[in-house]
Amino acid sequence: MTARAIDEPHRVSSQLELLFDLTFVVAVAAVTAQLAHAVAAGHGLTGLVPFLQVFFAIWWAWMNFTWFASSYDTDDVLYRLLTMVQMGGVLTLAAGVPAAADHSDYGIVTLGYIIMRIGLVAQWVRAGLEDPAGRRTALRYAAGITVLQVGWVLRLVLADTGVLPESAWLPAFVCLVVLELAVPRWAERVRSTNWHPHHIAERYGLFTIILLGESVLAASRGVAGALEAAEIKASFVVIAVCALVLLFALWWLYFLTEAGEGLSDRRDRSYLWGYGHYVIFAALAALGAGLEVAVEQSGHAVAASPSALGYAVAIPTGVYLAMLWALHRLITAEPVIRPVPALGGVVAVLALPLAAPAIGVAAVVGAITAVCVLLVAVTITTARRASRQEAA
Repeated sequence: MTARAIDEPHRVSSQLELLFDLTFVVAVAAVTAQLAHAVAAGHGLTGLVPFLQVFFAIWWAWMNFTWFASSYDTDDVLYRLLTMVQMGGVLTLAAGVPAAADHSDYGIVTLGYIIMRIGLVAQWVRAGLEDPAGRRTALRYAAGITVLQVGWVLRLVLADTGVLPESAWLPAFVCLVVLELAVPRWAERVRSTNWHPHHIAERYGLFTIILLGESVLAASRGVAGALEAAEIKASFVVIAVCALVLLFALWWLYFLTEAGEGLSDRRDRSYLWGYGHYVIFAALAALGAGLEVAVEQSGHAVAASPSALGYAVAIPTGVYLAMLWALHRLITAEPVIRPVPALGGVVAVLALPLAAPAIGVAAVVGAITAVCVLLVAVTITTARRASRQEAA
């Protein structure tokens, strides 16, 4: 196991990486469905904390595997078997999502997370043993991850025995998250890993598509729920169609900029770019939950108010737009998405739910969709105008 070349030509995602991603479909679907139930019951804010906690475990495990694979993917028998162990951890975590969301029982989620991390630690130890040049970095990764797994287990044990009061559960979680995020920076102080910028950009793009697909799945669950409860109404058609157009617009905006070149030129900004995608990914997953409930309420009543349902769609969309502009700005000198249209779109999207009691949820979702479509049109027009000016 030796480090792969940073400039390896034609580097693309492997079949194993694509299979690995499929296990995360199950985990993301589980956490999105739980958030949708909380929103429909009128407890969206209460359900948001466990959603963000579990989603962190999902995203962080995926991200760690992705960056390791970009540097050390040997695709041999041992590598494949250890990847399978991590896939088993993802499925275990997914099985524990309902208990975490409904009863704040994170036992199964923690077990799944630890299984994933054990597989990754074994990979780093192997890299440390077989790649002398990157040995110190690899062993630092292995040590840091191992120590933190002890911390996660200790947090769970102390919480279950009552030693750690409930009021301290969230601060302890945040503390461990900060330490998890610090491990890569600490480990690579001695020597950076050989991650491939275009490969990383493709991997993040593929996971974005997976999350957009999860939103489509969530919206389809809402369609099924609405159809079971009542006949097709105009509001149902409007929300269902707008959900598809909205997701298509968000997909369009994400892929307006090819991130590989930017990451290649600004490798020092990779941490901020990679970590910032937690917000992008979580926003897309939360948007799926919001769209599911918005579609479902067109067929039968839900406990959430029209304003709450509007914000369940608007907040994830606004957060996505703001963070997408920030990440583009981070790795490109002239981001395709201009700040004024982006900020205007965010403000408009977040203001629209205030009108939900008067105009209804369908109209709010339609207006949010229109704002995103307009942002796509303005961005494309501006980019083409700038391109013609450069050519002239």
